[in-house]
Amino acid sequence: MYKLKYLSTILVSCSILFAAAPASSEVVRSEYQPLRLVNVVDGLHHTWSFAFLPEGDLLVTERPGRLNWVREGVPRQIVGIPEVTARGQGGLLDVSLHPEFEDNGLVYLTFSRANPDNPDETAVALARGELDLEHFPEVIVDEMRELRLHDVEEIFVQNRYSQPGRHYGSRLAWLPDGTLLMSVGDRGAEPPRAQDLADHAGSLLRLNDDGSVPDDNPFIERDDAAPEIYAYGLRNIQGLMVHPDTGEIWATDHGPRGGDELNRIEAGENYGWPKVSLGLDYRTQEPYFDYTERHREGMVDPVIDWTPSMPPSGLAVLPEDTPYADQWSGNFLAGSLRAEQVRRVVFRDDIPVHEEELIRGELGRIRDVRIGPDGIVHVATDNGGNQDGVWRLEPAR
Repeated sequence: MYKLKYLSTILVSCSILFAAAPASSEVVRSEYQPLRLVNVVDGLHHTWSFAFLPEGDLLVTERPGRLNWVREGVPRQIVGIPEVTARGQGGLLDVSLHPEFEDNGLVYLTFSRANPDNPDETAVALARGELDLEHFPEVIVDEMRELRLHDVEEIFVQNRYSQPGRHYGSRLAWLPDGTLLMSVGDRGAEPPRAQDLADHAGSLLRLNDDGSVPDDNPFIERDDAAPEIYAYGLRNIQGLMVHPDTGEIWATDHGPRGGDELNRIEAGENYGWPKVSLGLDYRTQEPYFDYTERHREGMVDPVIDWTPSMPPSGLAVLPEDTPYADQWSGNFLAGSLRAEQVRRVVFRDDIPVHEEELIRGELGRIRDVRIGPDGIVHVATDNGGNQDGVWRLEPAR
């Protein structure tokens, strides 16, 4: 078993090796709760996701293909990650820790990989590897020693390579039973793939922690379906969470021009894309296909339709005992790329009744939103040009 409880003293003693994180005292006003923007790490390029390590450090992915261990504002690259095809919207994407990480040290990564038979085609893949936490203190003291992900294995690849390099999905979330959810986008060129149960594109998958198929997945008995599929008819899930209190699965899905969605995901359901959408074709401003409808029997309508488009990326929920204003207790927080904001969503009796735009334009494009162990909201920015990083949105009293 990893001796994490003994690391804190050693790590604090090593902090003199790191520069302090860039400070910010900027305060942004909002309903009920002013926010102080505090930088955790900057100078990164196309930040995509991050995960909280037990001792308070971060693992942060950069889409070009870097996994970083961040401590005291300084990133150190971890070597040994899978080979990544960083093209278009692809690259190194989500990062997630195994629920028993403190015992097994397993880290999960999603990424785009090239077809070995045709390098112009890519697919979404999932890999896992082990961080050697027991030896981390001595490695971190000696900057000449590398940080490495060990025993890396690719445990899942979607079942069709294709072009172009977009709509990879790739968000990860763990269910209470220890199975892993993974989103796969429709890949952009052929949206009807999201209605084909034999194709992973445009779906939410459910896997065991070794990449195998749980024996109670909804389509496992069907010969015409990929057994990993948990839900389908989805365009490009970029925000995914399992509610810590209810166990419900929630996802934010990109529409085209309009029609972004917040969905409550249930096993075996069809969420409509592209047969159902409130979005429009980018070029014609008309319904995406001539058969696209606003509602169809047997397909699940979104809990929220965001038109005009945000588009959303990253999704989290504040705990009931939140350190923020009481009115924010239990609120959802959805990041936004083009609108450069975090959208706060208020529910009453399971119905969304109010939304507020937070930090609009303050940090740029928001790629990920997560709640830290201390209950503080953290966001990752994705602006490019080595201008990205992770920020804390602290309550300013």
